[in-house]
Amino acid sequence: MTHVFAESVDGYPRGGAESFDRSRASIHDTAGSVVDPVDAQGEDYDEEYFTDSDDPDPDRFVNFSLLSHLAVRLRDKVPRGTHVKSSIPYPRAFTGKDIVSTIQSQIQRELLINHGISTADRRIALQVARSLQQQLFFYEVEWGDKPLQDGVEDVYMFLDDIEGTSEGPREREELPTAVITMLTKCYASICTEGEPCYSFTCPRRRVNWLNTVDPAVISSLPESEINRQSIIYRTISQEEQYIQDLDTVEALFIKPLRRATHIMSATRLDEFIEEVFSNILDLRECNKRLIEALYVRQREQAPIIQRIGDVFLEAARSFRYAYPTYVGRLPLAEKRFKDEMEENAELRLFFEECARQSARQQESRRLDVKHLLNRPPEHLQKYPLALEAIMKATTDGNPDVYYLAEAIQAIKGLQGVAQLRTFQAAMGKGPTGTWEWHDLVPKDIREGLSKTEAKRQSIIFELIKGEMAYVKDLESIETMYIQPLRAAEPPIIPRERLNSFISDVYHNYSEIYTHHRKLLNRLHEIQREEHPTIKSVTAPLLDAALNFRDAYMEYIPNYPIAAYRIDDEFANNPDFKVFAEKCVRHPDAHRLDMKNFIYRPIPRLLRYELLLKNILDETPSGHEDREAIPEVLEIIKFIGKDTEPGVQSAKQKVQLWCYNANLVFKTGESVDMDLLNESRSLVHAGKLLRQPDTGFEWSGWTELFVLLFDNYLVLTKTKEKDGITKYHVNRRPIPLDLLNLASFNDPPIQRSTSILRLGLGSNKHTDDRGTPSALGSGVPDSAGDPRFLYPCTIHYTGRLGGIYTLFTESQQARAEWKQKVDEALVLRKVVQESNKVFEMEPLSTDTFSVPTLSASNTAPSWNHENALTGKVTCSVPFNTPDGRELVAIGCAEGVWIGFRHDSKSMRRVLHLKMVTQCAMLEDFGMFLVLADKALFAYHIEALVPSSPQSAHASQTPQRVNGTRDVHFFSVGQQGGRTLVIYMKKKGLDSVFRVLEPVVEKINERSKAPASFTSRFGIRPARSEWFRLYREFFLPSESFDLVFLKAKIAILCTKGFEIMDLADFKSVTIPLRDDGHERLAKRCESCKPVGMFRVDNEFLLCYDEFGIYVNKHGSPSRPSGTIEWEGTAERVAMHWPYILLFDSRFIEVRQVSTGLLAQIIPGNEIRCIWDGRGTSSGTASASGEGPKQPMNLEPRIHVVTSVSEPPHGQPSQGGRMRTIAQHVFELMPTVLLYPPGPLTSPSNSAYFPQSGSPPHSPSFVQNTLTQSVSWR
Repeated sequence: MTHVFAESVDGYPRGGAESFDRSRASIHDTAGSVVDPVDAQGEDYDEEYFTDSDDPDPDRFVNFSLLSHLAVRLRDKVPRGTHVKSSIPYPRAFTGKDIVSTIQSQIQRELLINHGISTADRRIALQVARSLQQQLFFYEVEWGDKPLQDGVEDVYMFLDDIEGTSEGPREREELPTAVITMLTKCYASICTEGEPCYSFTCPRRRVNWLNTVDPAVISSLPESEINRQSIIYRTISQEEQYIQDLDTVEALFIKPLRRATHIMSATRLDEFIEEVFSNILDLRECNKRLIEALYVRQREQAPIIQRIGDVFLEAARSFRYAYPTYVGRLPLAEKRFKDEMEENAELRLFFEECARQSARQQESRRLDVKHLLNRPPEHLQKYPLALEAIMKATTDGNPDVYYLAEAIQAIKGLQGVAQLRTFQAAMGKGPTGTWEWHDLVPKDIREGLSKTEAKRQSIIFELIKGEMAYVKDLESIETMYIQPLRAAEPPIIPRERLNSFISDVYHNYSEIYTHHRKLLNRLHEIQREEHPTIKSVTAPLLDAALNFRDAYMEYIPNYPIAAYRIDDEFANNPDFKVFAEKCVRHPDAHRLDMKNFIYRPIPRLLRYELLLKNILDETPSGHEDREAIPEVLEIIKFIGKDTEPGVQSAKQKVQLWCYNANLVFKTGESVDMDLLNESRSLVHAGKLLRQPDTGFEWSGWTELFVLLFDNYLVLTKTKEKDGITKYHVNRRPIPLDLLNLASFNDPPIQRSTSILRLGLGSNKHTDDRGTPSALGSGVPDSAGDPRFLYPCTIHYTGRLGGIYTLFTESQQARAEWKQKVDEALVLRKVVQESNKVFEMEPLSTDTFSVPTLSASNTAPSWNHENALTGKVTCSVPFNTPDGRELVAIGCAEGVWIGFRHDSKSMRRVLHLKMVTQCAMLEDFGMFLVLADKALFAYHIEALVPSSPQSAHASQTPQRVNGTRDVHFFSVGQQGGRTLVIYMKKKGLDSVFRVLEPVVEKINERSKAPASFTSRFGIRPARSEWFRLYREFFLPSESFDLVFLKAKIAILCTKGFEIMDLADFKSVTIPLRDDGHERLAKRCESCKPVGMFRVDNEFLLCYDEFGIYVNKHGSPSRPSGTIEWEGTAERVAMHWPYILLFDSRFIEVRQVSTGLLAQIIPGNEIRCIWDGRGTSSGTASASGEGPKQPMNLEPRIHVVTSVSEPPHGQPSQGGRMRTIAQHVFELMPTVLLYPPGPLTSPSNSAYFPQSGSPPHSPSFVQNTLTQSVSWR
C-alpha cells in the first residue's frame, strides 16, 4: 500500500532536497523493496527504549524518514489523558491535534535544517499521522473511518493501551513501515552519508558543490568561505526550484484554463485568470533574469563566487513594481478563487483533473493552487534571510558586504511597499483595509519624525484612506444597485421606467467616480513613491477639484429628486422595497441604505475641507502647501456655494411632486394642473381662514391651507395619516388667468365668539363693495390682535367661480399674500404672452357695429346714413379663381365680402336679413347662406367676379329649401360625394334632408326669369342645383351635425347620435349602462357642442365638460371628465388643440390630454367660423386622420364687442353709443421653447432636466403636446 502526497525528487533534475520548501511529504510502502533495519534485526522495542537512554544525543540513531521510527517516537511522546466523547470517558486517549503536534515536534528540526521548510507548516506532520492511522497504529474510539484532522473533534487510542495496565509492559506489535520521501536525504534506499548514489538528482550530488572544486582550492579556503559558498549554491538551487514552480503554474493551470471555455464565458475566464493569477508570469520573467545573472556570475568567477550582492541589488530594482503589485493583490485573488470554487462546480472538477494529470506525469508532489499562489511572497521573504546568512559568512574587507547590505535593505523595502500595496488593494475591506499609518511605518522611522510631522503624515494617510473608501462606495453603487436592477428577471422596476429611475436616482455618479478613481490612482502613486513620509498631495487634489466641479454642480442639485424617487418607489413598489432591504445586508453596504450611498458625494466635499485645514495647521512655514492648500479650499467652498440655487430649485421641484402626489380631489372633480411640468413652481403657501358656510359656528372657522402655484391657486384642507399629509381640495382650483384681486384693503373684522354669526355668512354675504361686512369701522389698536381677521377678496371668473373672501390673522400676512399673488399674476401674464398658442389677428375692426340696448327701443336697419350692421353671426374665408384671398362675413343685415386683414375693403354683397350661417363650396363655385331660416345658394362669380365675362352672371339665388324652417346646415364629404345636410323642425322631431350638388345644373347658363316670383329675385321652390340624396328624421331636438369618416354624428338632446347614411342605423353615445349613472345624469343636464377624433378615441364635448370614449362609445380614461373653466357655447378644433368659447374668454386645451394651454380673454366673444364650411376644412373639423403637425394657417374666426361711439356721429347723452364688433382670426404662433417641455429661464445651467416622477397621469401625449407647458 502506497500513500503519496508530495513530488519525488526525480522530477526535478536541477533541484536538491533543500528546494522542497513547500512540498508535502510522500510515504511509500517498503514491503519487498525497502527493509526497515529494525525489523530485519528482529529487535523488540519497549516503551522506555528512547526515554531511558543516557545517550546525550537520543536522535543520533533515529531516521525520521522511516515511518516505523516515527511511530515509536509518537507512541512514546504523545500526551495521553482522559477524553470524553458521546458522554463516555476514555482514559489514556488523545486527540488528532495531539498526534500532529507530537509528530511536528519530532520532524520540525529536520525540515528546517535540511530542507528550509517553516516550522509552522504542519501539513507534512498531518500526512504522516494519516498514514499511521491507515495502518491502524491507533484507532478512533468510535471506530469511525473519517480521515484524521488537525483538531480536537475526534478522540484516538493505541490498540495496546488497556485500561488499568498503563504501568505494565506493552504487548509486542508490528510497527507501520514506509518511507517518508520528504525527510530522506535521497530517495534511493542505498544512499548513505558520504558519496552521492547513482541518482543524477541525488541531493548529495547537487548540494555538495565541493565535489566539483579542486581539492587544493578547497583546502586553501577558510571554513567560513566554504560555508558562504554552500549558502550561495543553495540559494541558487532554491531560485531554480522557484522558477520551475512558476513554470508549473502556467503549464498546469493558466494555459489549460484559458482553453476551458465550458467552465465560464471567455470574458469571465480572462477576468478570473487576471484577478487570481495577476502578474505571476511577470514575476517569473524577473526571476529568470535573476537566475541568468547568477549563472553568468557563477561562470565568470567559478569555482569560488566572490561577489553576489550586486546581482541581488539589481534584482531588487527589477522587482520594485512586479512583486508589490502581486503581493498587494494576493488577498483579493485568494478571495476570488475561494468564492469561485464554492460557486462553480465545473471549476472544482477542472482543478481535480489537473491534479490527476500531474500524477499521471509522475509528479512527486500534489500541486496546491492556493499554496502556489502564496509561493511568491514566501520566496520574497526568504531573500533577506539568505543574504544575511551570506553576509554573515563574508569576511571583513570583502566589498560584497556593502552590496549585500544594500540588497537586503532594498528587498526589505520591497516588502514594505508590498504591504502598502496590500493595503491599497484592500480598498478598505478586510483586516488589511483597517490598517492605519502607524501600522505601515516602522517604529524607528516613526520615532525619527517630529510630533507635528507625524500628525501631518497621519492626516494625509487618513485622506487617502477616506478616498479609497469613497471610491469603493461609488463602485458599490454599480455592483449593488444598478447591475442587479438591470439584470433582474422578472424586472424589479418595469422596463419602461427603469432607465428613467436609474437616471434620476444615480444621475451622473459614474462621472464623479471617474474623476475620483483618477485622483485615487495619483494618490496611490505618490504614496508608493514617497511612503512613509509624503511631501504633499495638494497638486492632485487641486487638479481634481478643477475637473470634478461640473460633475458635482450637476449631481448635488439632483439629490432631492433622487431621494424622492427612492422614497416613492419604496412606498409604491413592494419588489423594490424587498430589493432595497436586501441590499442593506450586502457585505459592502456597511448596513447603510440606498439613500446613504447616493448622498455620499455631498459630505465628501466637506470632508476635504476639514482634512485640508488640519493638514494646513500641521504644515511648517515655508512649505509649498502653505500656499497651495488655501487655493484648493477656495475651489471646494465655491462648489458648495454654487450648488445652493440648484439644490433649492430641486427641493421646490420635489415639493411640487409631493403636493401633486398628495392632493386629493373629490370624486369626479379632478383637475390636472400640470404640476409635474419642468417649469412649474410654487410661489407661496400658507394658512388662510374661511367663514363657515352656515350661521352656526359650532366648530369655529375653517382653516385652509392655500397653495399658490405659478398657474393655479388651490384651496385645501390638510389631513395627516401615518405621517403623510394629504391635501383635500376644498374648491375647484382657480387658474391664474381667471383670477382677479377684488380687494385686499378692507378693514379687519372681529372673530365672532357667539354661536350665531349674525350678518357673517359665506362669500355670498357681502356688503355693497362686494366684501364681507366688517364689525367696526376702524382699524384695531393692535394689528396682531388674534380677535381680528383681515379679509382678502378675490374673484374667479370661471363657470364655477365667484367672489371668494379668505382671512389672514395679521396685516403682515395679508400684505405678503397680496404681494405673492401680484407677482404670480404678473409672471403668469409674461409667460403666457411669450408662449401663447394663438394670437388674434384682425380681419375687420371698423365695419361692423350694433347699437347699445339703451340707444333705442328698436334697432334701426342698416342704410347708407346708418352704419349699424347688426350682430355678426358667421364668416368663411375663400379664394377666388384669380387668387384673391377674401372673407365673407354674415350679419343680421346681410353679407359683407372683402380682403382679409383689410377692414376698409369690406362691401355688402347680399341684402339678406337675419343671416345665421354661411359656407363656401369652392369646388362648385357656390356660396350657401342661411338667412331667416331659409337656405340660399349663390354663384361666387355673381358676388365676386373674377373676370369681365363673369360680371354679368346672374345674382339670382337658388332657394334650397321650400319653407322658412331650416335651423342649421352642414357641409361635408362622404364616400366621394360632397353633401349638404340641413335640419328643419317638425313638431318635436328633427327632419334632415341630404342634398348633393348637381354640377351640370350649377354651370348651366341662367335663363331669363319667367315667373312672378323670379322677378323679385327668387327662383322656384324646387332647387335645380341640388338633388335629394337621403331624407330621415330624429325624434329629438338637434343642435349640430358633424361629418365623420364613414358616418355622421348628430348632436342632440340625447347626446351624440352616430348614424350610417346607407341604412340609417344609429347608436347613441356615450353609453349610459350600469356603472355610469352619474355620467348619464350629467349628460342629460348638459348640451353637446362638438365631437373630435383623437387617435383611437373620440372627445365628446358638452357645454360644461368633455369626456374621452372609445370606438364603442364607452368612457376610455379613468380620469373621468374634463371640466371646462367656462360654459362652452361653441367648440372648435385646430389640431392639436380644441378651443371652447365662453362669452368672456376662450380656453385653449390640448386635445389629447385636456390640459389647459391658454386663456384668451374677451367681451361677448363668439366663434363665427370653426373651420368647417370649406373644402379644406371639412375633414379636419372632426379631428379625422392621423396625428399631424400643427397647421400654421388660421382655421378659426371670432368676433368680440367693444363699446365706442358710432363713426362720424357725436354722442348724445350716451344714448347713441354703439358697440363695435371686431372680427379676428386665431393665428397659431411659433412656440418660444420648441420642442420639449418649457424650461424656466431662471433654471441654472446645471439644473438637471430629469423626467417626471413615477405615477404621473396616464395621458397619451404626442410630441407636440408635450412641448407645450403653459396653462
